[in-house]
Amino acid sequence: MSFRKKIVQNIISATSAATQASRLAARGLPAGSVAADASSATANLPPHLKPSTTWWDANYAINVFTPEQLKNRVPKSVFKAYVSAIKENHPLDDTVADVVATALKDWAVSRGATHYTHWFQPIQLSTAEKHDSFVSPIADHRSILEFSGKELIRGESDASSFPNGGLRNTAQARGYTAWDPSSPAFIRNYAGTTTLYIPCIFCSWTGEALDVKAPLLRSIDALSKQTTRLLKLIGDTKVASVQTSMGPEQEFFLIDRHYFLERPDLMLSGRTVLGSKPAKGQELEDHYFARMNTRVLEYITEVEQELWRLGMPAKSRHNEVAPSQHEMSPIFEDANLAIDHNNISMELMKEIAAGHNLACLLHEKPFAGVNGSGKHNNWSIITDYGLRLLHPGAKPENNVPFLLTLAATIAAVDKHADVLRASIVTPGNDFRLGANEAPPAIISIYLGDDLIGLLDNLIDGKSRIPLKESFINIANPVSPIKKDTADRNRTSPFAFTGNKFEFRAVGSSQNVGVTCTFLNAIVADAVSSIADEVEKRVKSGTNPEAAGKAVALETIKAHRRIIYEGNGYTEDWVKEAEARGLPNYKESVSALEQLDAPKNIKLFEKLNILNEGELKARKHIFLEYYSKTINIEGLAAHNLVNTRVIPASLQHQAAVAQSILTTRHAAPKIDLSTQEKKLDHVTNLINNLINANQRLEDSLNHASDLHDDVLQQARAYRDEVKTSLEEVRKYSDALEDVVSDDLWTIPKYSEILYIK
Repeated sequence: MSFRKKIVQNIISATSAATQASRLAARGLPAGSVAADASSATANLPPHLKPSTTWWDANYAINVFTPEQLKNRVPKSVFKAYVSAIKENHPLDDTVADVVATALKDWAVSRGATHYTHWFQPIQLSTAEKHDSFVSPIADHRSILEFSGKELIRGESDASSFPNGGLRNTAQARGYTAWDPSSPAFIRNYAGTTTLYIPCIFCSWTGEALDVKAPLLRSIDALSKQTTRLLKLIGDTKVASVQTSMGPEQEFFLIDRHYFLERPDLMLSGRTVLGSKPAKGQELEDHYFARMNTRVLEYITEVEQELWRLGMPAKSRHNEVAPSQHEMSPIFEDANLAIDHNNISMELMKEIAAGHNLACLLHEKPFAGVNGSGKHNNWSIITDYGLRLLHPGAKPENNVPFLLTLAATIAAVDKHADVLRASIVTPGNDFRLGANEAPPAIISIYLGDDLIGLLDNLIDGKSRIPLKESFINIANPVSPIKKDTADRNRTSPFAFTGNKFEFRAVGSSQNVGVTCTFLNAIVADAVSSIADEVEKRVKSGTNPEAAGKAVALETIKAHRRIIYEGNGYTEDWVKEAEARGLPNYKESVSALEQLDAPKNIKLFEKLNILNEGELKARKHIFLEYYSKTINIEGLAAHNLVNTRVIPASLQHQAAVAQSILTTRHAAPKIDLSTQEKKLDHVTNLINNLINANQRLEDSLNHASDLHDDVLQQARAYRDEVKTSLEEVRKYSDALEDVVSDDLWTIPKYSEILYIK
């Protein structure tokens, strides 16, 4: 029996009914069910006898220390001081902090926690945590559980051991974590222990932001200040602040863990660097929205329940386009919280997958030849009293806050398309953008027929022609379907979808805090410029609303080139975008080269989001991450070729050659020219692969030697290593298609994507 057939047997054994029942029972889920709904036992009771408490009532946010929890555990004066500190952005008094810390510790201990951690988000990494126990020794070999305000508010770490872009080094290594009270603490139960997680920022001893959250919070504050100022200029007397809303839609692949563990490239780099296209990919369009595999549904159900326990609004789940690809989406919420939640979700998805003998792949392109994974970011702005600033309303032509917010967003994306493009750089995302499975690398905005028609009419001074409600009568007895005012353009990277913008070019593995920070920054800058112009006109005697509307329309007209309603996948759009003067950064390195341009340094410094050093450090980190990732991929491919592909191919070559010799000896007159051609073909492929693998090794060595210049090194990995890697893959994949199946030890796409 071949090695790979043994893997299939292991999968069958792992997914047997008895094994699944045992596994589900161990994880607290009933056998034969994909849900753990506590109300299922009363499902057949008449409505008036059913209990009011459902599973969700009893368990939703049970592992979160909510403001209500704090309110019930501390004196009113302490809770009032806590709320005031958050709203007015001032430090907590030490006495208040001690009371809050004790309440937090008591709650966590009552839920089984023994440790706490300052949980933060280093640049270009997922999250980081160090666990400390609540135990403090006292006299007579006894101990108590305690947690002070100082321990809650501040922690310390070696900042030089995290990506820092030169802001820290071994001789200047001190870094601090600091509590973010606007994101609730929570507990996690795993590996037989319970830990209290305290969301934090991370900074250096000299005060530079070394994480994702600190600049995010600054960008949220900057956008709030500028937007509040603008709204007050046009007569809004209620607004005190605005908040960014987000909802990241997470795509991912789910494969059997046996295959994952037998693919070093998947384990080390997140993607398959070798692998021939299977006979069936996604061409039948039979996976999108299809019924989920039972094993997959059990897994996603457990993920959802854990998310609900953590107060995360998981809403939708479905199969995606590629085989073994899926999506989970939340309800939109406060951006800071949404980003924390997405990071927790990605961690949970990987952890829970292992318990189901599955592997969750978050890489943007784990498999060649089928769609990769993205993370559509739904972004909007809401006032503190609930006004959605991107909601057009019944009469958008008179909705001045909407027109101004829309104008600012359009101007921001046009003026700073390079910044927005730099916010989505990952080596994996380079495989998706512009590949007819995701939006192109050219940043543009889609508004839809109705909205663009309205704006053009207003700009031209014409009256709006109201669109009549339109319905589709498809068949009786189906009710008529009310049509939306615009179609959906899936080829647009930044599309307006009714009351929000959907940034569709974000990579699935990314921390969306970077994307949100950059987007908030460019919009805050545009709002500031618009507010300056509105203020000037109001001071000169123009009616505030009239001034706001006029500036909004002038701004939209000035930045009309960024709006594109057509098919972004076509070559015609590439040419038209160039004619419009829109940038086209096709891959990560060229996009990152623009990040610290003078205009961008000025942008981030003006808004107090990132200083020059912090911005340059991020460019350095992103480039360094790009190079290190490509290096890992190249080394993984080089090793697989040397240790698996070439040995198997040589065995196959020898078997074919021996067969020809044996046949010729037994029957000298038989024509063996066709078999000899097969031998020649295999031999040529092996020789080409050996030579290509040597070129890959040489390019890896050359790129590695350029470590003193991070930009030059990234260019070398892009231009030399990636090119060599593609050549190696070409010959390896060709050999996979001809080498005897029993000799090929690397799991194939046809198995990985379809056996579960």
